[in-house]
Amino acid sequence: MELTVYLAGQIHDNWREEVEKKAKERNLPLVFVGPQTDHERSDNIGEDILGKQPGNVYKDDAASDINNFRTQVLMQKSDIVIALFGDKYKQWNTAMDASTAIALNRPTIIIRHESLIHPLKELSNKANVTVETIDQALDVVGYIFE
Repeated sequence: MELTVYLAGQIHDNWREEVEKKAKERNLPLVFVGPQTDHERSDNIGEDILGKQPGNVYKDDAASDINNFRTQVLMQKSDIVIALFGDKYKQWNTAMDASTAIALNRPTIIIRHESLIHPLKELSNKANVTVETIDQALDVVGYIFE
């Protein structure tokens, strides 16, 4: 059995590569999908498809329509969503993705540092599992295959 995992969250560092590498080392039969990680492509997709927009608000709106479409399709096709809340960047997209996953009834694992326990308490309560590290998240997923 192979599972598809949507890796939700910020796109500014290489945490997804770490998850994929560690999953491969554990021989977990997982396929990974997620948001567009090319920041420039993500920001410009609206204009790339729909043409020049009359201002930045319209440019962002067009891009977000298409990015949200992509997220919805890939999340609905996923068996599991792992949402990592980092501490380096603002985590609005992670919160939105985790909330979307929960609303779509996707099994959701939240990874968050101990310092984020209080600000994420309601979201953690709605998720299936909340952990503090990538290794713990992969332990949870690995347990499925035992």
